[in-house]
Amino acid sequence: MKLIRLILFPFVPIYYLVTRLRNWLYDKGFKSSKAYDIPVICVGNLSTGGTGKTPMIEYLIRLLKNEKSIATLSRGYKRITEGFVLGDDDATADTIGDEPYQFYRKFEAIKVAVDGNRQNGIEQLLDLEDKPEVILLDDAYQHRKVRAGLNILLTSYYNLYYKDIVLPTGNLREPRSGAKRADIIVVTKCPVTISKNEKDIMASKLKLKPHQKLFFSHIGYSESVVSSNNEITLKSLPKFTLVTGIANAKPLVNFLKDKGLEFEHIEYPDHYSFRPNDIEMLSEKEVIVTTEKDYVRLSNNESLETKLYYLPIELIIDGKNVFDDAIKAFVTKRN
Repeated sequence: MKLIRLILFPFVPIYYLVTRLRNWLYDKGFKSSKAYDIPVICVGNLSTGGTGKTPMIEYLIRLLKNEKSIATLSRGYKRITEGFVLGDDDATADTIGDEPYQFYRKFEAIKVAVDGNRQNGIEQLLDLEDKPEVILLDDAYQHRKVRAGLNILLTSYYNLYYKDIVLPTGNLREPRSGAKRADIIVVTKCPVTISKNEKDIMASKLKLKPHQKLFFSHIGYSESVVSSNNEITLKSLPKFTLVTGIANAKPLVNFLKDKGLEFEHIEYPDHYSFRPNDIEMLSEKEVIVTTEKDYVRLSNNESLETKLYYLPIELIIDGKNVFDDAIKAFVTKRN
């Protein structure tokens, strides 16, 4: 794959120019984008996957759900349905996508919708009798047809966008200049021990605009793995098989190794669709630990029911109170 990306390097300037032109047309008003009267918060990134959008969406849900009625709107990557779908009792990872289904399972009081056309998705939500008061757009930073009121841009500590270049050789979906549209930039998946000096260096290299706020975050892991009807503390966990189908499993693997746990790691691509032969192979394992996103796709297999667990995580933001106040101030101002 790395060799192919190097071979494709001559196409980088073409991709750069096309995406830069597209952004310029939106910035200058030659291509139209639509704003809405209710608070719309966009969570996204410049790079392809792996920046922690799902934990951020869940953080925002927890922050706002007791004060406002919330809806999430995602594309529903790899779902088998088309168009606008609103999560209901018949929803599965196949019908609305793994991450939206995760939201639907965890948060009873919110609406979870998917639509590749974000404008249509928002309008469908606003046509509901009990329409939401706040809409969270998941992975929509490049969807310029919608002009969100607040843009939160995520960049992973292990793959900062200022060190990267655009596709197909790099991982950026658009040039680094696209970061100027963000109101808040969050460096995600930082080591817990990150120093102030390192933060200052990153801040200078990110070249923030006057209107932008910068935060740093890390993933907090639970001390237990859980299933639908059981819970095991990490210190009591026997040798297990770790199964991941996420963009970057390195932080999780490092955490488990630091705990001194014994495990084998079976790694699949992000949003992997598990096949019957995969399930058959996994059913022979004694204990399986996976991510919550993978759990929602694997847990409907009876052969894995008694051996499948996931490790809960949460987003921990340095400067939490300042971040929370900025989000709440935006929501209050727009309502």
